Amino acid sequence: MFIMKIQDLDPESLEKAAAMLKAIAHPLRISIINLLEDGKRLTVTEIHHQLGIEQAAASHHLVILKDRGVLSSSREGKHTRYYLKHPNLKVILAGVGECCKE
Repeated sequence: MFIMKIQDLDPESLEKAAAMLKAIAHPLRISIINLLEDGKRLTVTEIHHQLGIEQAAASHHLVILKDRGVLSSSREGKHTRYYLKHPNLKVILAGVGECCKE
């Protein structure tokens, strides 16, 4: 696996990375990302039920994550399914989680 170094990123890529990290930096959004690990594709209804939050709150956070490039979505009939656009995001969250164990 090739790992790019921060100094190799151009300013535009750094801005995008910062926007993604800002979007992720919320407990509910981290919970949504955890639900979508391992290629899972869930609807807003499934997400709000599993997290025990209002559907409007789930929708709000999904829009933010999608707008910042963290999630993608696909239509299946009447439903929109959300999924991780970059599966490697779970590696970032795992690394942050390890830093919080102290």
